[in-house]
Amino acid sequence: MHDFILIGGGIVGVSTALQLKQRHPGAEILLIEKEASLALHQTGRNSGVVHAGVYYQPGSLKAEFCKQGAALTAEFCQEHGLPFERCGKLLVATDEMEYERMQALELRCRENEIAAHRLSARDLEKREPNINGVGALYVPATGITDYGKITAEMARQFQVLGGKIKMGTAVQGIREGKKGVRILVGAETFRGGYVVACCGLLADRLVRLMHVDMDFQIIPFRGEYYRLSSRHNRLVNHLIYPIPDPDLPFLGVHLTRMIDGSVTIGPNAVIGWKREGYGRINVNVRDVVDMIRFPGFWKVTREHLGSGLGEMKDSFYTPGYLRRVRKYCSHVRLADLSPYPVGIRAQAVTAAGDLVHDFLFVESERSLHVCNAPSPAATSAMPIGELICDRLDKKVKS
Repeated sequence: MHDFILIGGGIVGVSTALQLKQRHPGAEILLIEKEASLALHQTGRNSGVVHAGVYYQPGSLKAEFCKQGAALTAEFCQEHGLPFERCGKLLVATDEMEYERMQALELRCRENEIAAHRLSARDLEKREPNINGVGALYVPATGITDYGKITAEMARQFQVLGGKIKMGTAVQGIREGKKGVRILVGAETFRGGYVVACCGLLADRLVRLMHVDMDFQIIPFRGEYYRLSSRHNRLVNHLIYPIPDPDLPFLGVHLTRMIDGSVTIGPNAVIGWKREGYGRINVNVRDVVDMIRFPGFWKVTREHLGSGLGEMKDSFYTPGYLRRVRKYCSHVRLADLSPYPVGIRAQAVTAAGDLVHDFLFVESERSLHVCNAPSPAATSAMPIGELICDRLDKKVKS
């Protein structure tokens, strides 16, 4: 009998497991991961950016947790000798319309109490000679790291404290009773007092498996990247982001300095026809059927039909993809682009067709499900884990 069982070995699940064990040293805590190793999905396939919290609605969990998480992530990396660099971010405006949108982002930074500095075209040229724009917003707090290594260190500490990790085990059934939860994993059954599911791309299926009420479904969005040739490793000094279109749900294709010294371009955002499909062409019948039977999918597709078709076209037509970058960096050529691993964003969409923009949690008497935790979830993993621990403590005491 375990006191707590966690499902999902990404950074949010592992952060929660570690914090639970730190709070309850004598508790029996088990972490279950269906893959052979940790952090194989969203955690290990993101850009490694430690976000400052520029875009998020003031007062939202994203805004609050991103700021807290950025500071805690930097502290954790410094304490444990993990790679971290605070390189800063430039949001570059390439015309007057984008410049106006940039001013709105500057106001959002003030509302979220994030330091940001407006740069003129001349200031931008001094900081980034290879970037074109009429101005930019400089956010110095943004950094880069390796979330896979952070997850591995958290898992190591969890096990040193006595926590247990079982990998290569997919959950096949969950039954909640008055005295605990039974989890069927292959031929084994694990019993726990409480269960926490941090399952990313499969979050809705775990909720459904427990027959907990919900009004959302996970829609996967593929984020495709390229790596620049090594001669461009010093192309930029900061992270370079476009000014996002407020009518579109994602941030646009950007230039990212990686912690290993390379530079990537991406991501775009195209519908994924397989939740964990990282190849060039991926289709999973169950995943497709789930999407087309969900009314929210058709509503969100209709709302963003034009941009979605454009994303799909440029996914297959690399010159179109490259054009998005050349808008603010004319030095990059097709020959500079090399394949880079795809990431898939788990985006919760309501039955009404609304994208869930904040972190979303669903609970039953003995379970807590992290149902929407896209970017900046990796940055915010420690505050999210703390929130989950607080809610579990309330369940235990009630």
